[in-house]
Amino acid sequence: MKKITIILYFALFCCQGILFAQSRKLQNRPYADQRLFHIGFTMGLHTQDLILTQSGYQNENGEVWFSEIPHYTPGFAVGMITDLYLNRSLNLRSLPTLYLGEKYVVFKEQTSGEEYHTQIRNNYLSIPLHLKISTGRIDNHRPYFILGMYSNIELGSRKRQALLLKPYDFGMELGVGCDFYLPLFNLAPELRFGFGLIDLLQKDRKDLTDESLQKYARSLSKATQRMITLSFHFE
Repeated sequence: MKKITIILYFALFCCQGILFAQSRKLQNRPYADQRLFHIGFTMGLHTQDLILTQSGYQNENGEVWFSEIPHYTPGFAVGMITDLYLNRSLNLRSLPTLYLGEKYVVFKEQTSGEEYHTQIRNNYLSIPLHLKISTGRIDNHRPYFILGMYSNIELGSRKRQALLLKPYDFGMELGVGCDFYLPLFNLAPELRFGFGLIDLLQKDRKDLTDESLQKYARSLSKATQRMITLSFHFE
């Protein structure tokens, strides 16, 4: 009788162990988050936007022009990832990234409705610094938030256009993402929002030799950049 009781207890113990094991998945690369330093690469899509402030300038013909960005044009982004482990929830990251994109701007005269269309090609080298704040790992995925700053340098701006932007920018970035732990690497989709903190509008337009474009350039008093980026990180 004692043997039967021992066998029943042992069988119950084994069943409990099997049920517990089935409730949790096998973790891929369980010690990946504990590396002091690692690198990776990122690629994705982005859109560039401008918050435009109108000046109300009226030219000698009595025309008053205002401008807007009617739609967004998707661009491409590719870069590197360097990650420094701080503790179980925090990582310090730098992601030097090349952004290839453009902005589409429409100027309109408020009385006649006349329009002038222009495209600005802006290719940026961005050097952001992020603090990655991760939640606890759940099986093979781990959500996170990012908070940081960025600085942009434009590569080869085109002058003699109605709208000219300064070749540098500085701002803050916020975002969310999720690490997926695969057998050989991590894949992390990330949605990030960038908010420029400085006025990008180039007001000294000595380069603008075409006098007919001056009325468009003078119709603006300020321009700050916004950017949305959908990235896929491979680490």
